[in-house]
Amino acid sequence: MPLFLTFIFYLLTNLMPYKKLHAKIKKSVRATNLLEDDEHSRFRVNNPRYRTVLIENIPFIFTCDEKNKLVCRKNYSLIIKGDTIAEVLPSQKVTGRNFDLIYDAGRRGGIVVTPGLINAHAHPPMYLLRSAMMLDEGESVDETIAAMPLWERAMTEEDYALAAVGDLTEEQKSGITTTLSHFAAFAPIEAAARATKQNTINAVSVASNTHPQNSPRLIREILEKHGDDLEARLAMAIHYVYRADDKILEEVKALSEEYNLLLTCHMAESEGVARKCVERHGSREVATLERSGLLNSRTIVSHAVHINEREIEKLIENKVGIVHLPTSNVIHKSGTFPLWKFFDLEKLSSVALGTDSVVSKSRLDLLTEAYQARLTHIYSRTVKFGTLFKMMTVNGARVLNMPDRGKVLPGLKADLAFWKLKDRGFIPFDEKNPMSLLGNLITHGGRTVRDLMINGRFVIKGRRHQLIDESKLLETLQEKHMQMRRRVKKEK
Repeated sequence: MPLFLTFIFYLLTNLMPYKKLHAKIKKSVRATNLLEDDEHSRFRVNNPRYRTVLIENIPFIFTCDEKNKLVCRKNYSLIIKGDTIAEVLPSQKVTGRNFDLIYDAGRRGGIVVTPGLINAHAHPPMYLLRSAMMLDEGESVDETIAAMPLWERAMTEEDYALAAVGDLTEEQKSGITTTLSHFAAFAPIEAAARATKQNTINAVSVASNTHPQNSPRLIREILEKHGDDLEARLAMAIHYVYRADDKILEEVKALSEEYNLLLTCHMAESEGVARKCVERHGSREVATLERSGLLNSRTIVSHAVHINEREIEKLIENKVGIVHLPTSNVIHKSGTFPLWKFFDLEKLSSVALGTDSVVSKSRLDLLTEAYQARLTHIYSRTVKFGTLFKMMTVNGARVLNMPDRGKVLPGLKADLAFWKLKDRGFIPFDEKNPMSLLGNLITHGGRTVRDLMINGRFVIKGRRHQLIDESKLLETLQEKHMQMRRRVKKEK
């Protein structure tokens, strides 16, 4: 791409006012339906601008307690004030009915409530590439990486934003309320987070495979220009460590410390990637990050397939967050993540799960990712369902430095997934051992939530998105996808 076009693309994708982009996206796919009650609904709405919510008569709540022990609460209720869970108590102890909104979770067969699931690694704008790169048609992840710039150059900043809306809403339908986005453009992710109200960490690449013009300077410009006026939480990303020279790593460290920013990167996804780091820095990725002062609890590494025992110990010692992506690793023939090494060192709490993108996974849900993790490692040992549940909830919260999410407890944010109990996959279950429901939830996989709450607001009601017209969205995405294909064909 000519230098002047590269500069224009940089301006469009990173410095275009995200509010203008959000307004454009909102106008094209905004839903018109409003939250209301009816005689068949579990909802009773006393005030459409609700601030206080009672979720009553919940047959089963699955969560971890204050000590991270997995528990099942039977016949409990939740009181929510604003964006926070105020009380978790047995249903018979609820007094008074003076709430803006009452949700009866005991009606029509009942509802199972879990914390909103946490996706610790995703590439939302790549949603437009579904079917474009055909998942497992390539020979390796290195081949996929080499092909990616051609497709992404054929996308506009509006394409990025609409694709991110498509990705985040698909995640929400499967119970995900928090997503870490690793991508090179800032404004589209911010616009999508505003449109969907998803809890989003917007990790903008400062050393990118597809946007070579990006640098740490971009992060400082965003912070100086937008300050606290952001929907998503800003973070930094490095596509691979070998793409960042020593100067970039030094600047990343300074920004991380000055603004308490998270850093995420792909680590040792292939043997080729690991070798390239040695060629550029004279050391492997873990050692390079340690030497740069970036091996700490603000750093999150994804994949981490080709790492040795000493590197695992270093990651654990320095409280680095790890994201396991078993489906992506299988499809791209990357290798097998050394899960049991973390287990043997009693640090499986450091490991969360992520969806990656539609180039690496057929559908963007964590339940099938959890089940794939079980299948991937089953020939060594069996990953228990409780462990998988933690990887999708409390582990994700720890990895993303979000202690106020991932559990259904007083004082934490009201991010809740509502699963229909009388549904395929859930029934039959052992009534004497309700934990069997947890196994059903994960092994059935791909299930969509009945309702979804993010920060105390219902984003999905009756399996319908309350903010996005999904029919309009899908029509628009199909049109944009074909336009992208035509541009790629011309460039080849």
